[in-house]
Amino acid sequence: MAIARRQDWRSSLPRTPDNVSLLDWLRNRGSLTARLQARGRFAVRVLRQQLASPTADEARVLGLDSGALAWVREVALTCDERLVVFAHTVLPRRPRGPLSVWLARLGNRSLGALLFSHPGFTRGLMTFQRLDHRHALYTPACAALQLAEADSPILWARRSLFGFAGQTVLVSEIFSPRLRELPESSEESGKEFWTAERPML
Repeated sequence: MAIARRQDWRSSLPRTPDNVSLLDWLRNRGSLTARLQARGRFAVRVLRQQLASPTADEARVLGLDSGALAWVREVALTCDERLVVFAHTVLPRRPRGPLSVWLARLGNRSLGALLFSHPGFTRGLMTFQRLDHRHALYTPACAALQLAEADSPILWARRSLFGFAGQTVLVSEIFSPRLRELPESSEESGKEFWTAERPML
């Protein structure tokens, strides 16, 4: 009987047949919100925001004790009413700081837009994951993006730690195949984007 391999987040992102059209989205270190806004009408749909248990892997990355609660926010990002990204954010309850205040008051605004508007924030190394039904975020992502699991056996995701004013927040972004349908932005044509190999500090 075969044993299922644990799904690990990796800092490298190989080109594969199922991610080649998403590579630019996955590797780009700039503001995802700004990129979507350049392609159409952008909106944030808040799915949940509450104290909850992060996954064991998320707790490990954030240095949280087993069973500790954290603020968990899940949203779906839309562009021209297409559901294109499922974002899962985990913010430890301690220490408190500006990120705690922002998250509590954020509503249907983008956390990423706030972070990128402040020069003091840092973004750590991005890591990547090929999600399937074994991963805790796969089924919520399919539901949020209104994708049938049978038609989308895998989804590509990235995540990174953001730091600001002594706080750290872990943001995972799961990309819908519908991103391929968005028109190219004339503002981005010919630009060189930040990539996963070059951290933005």
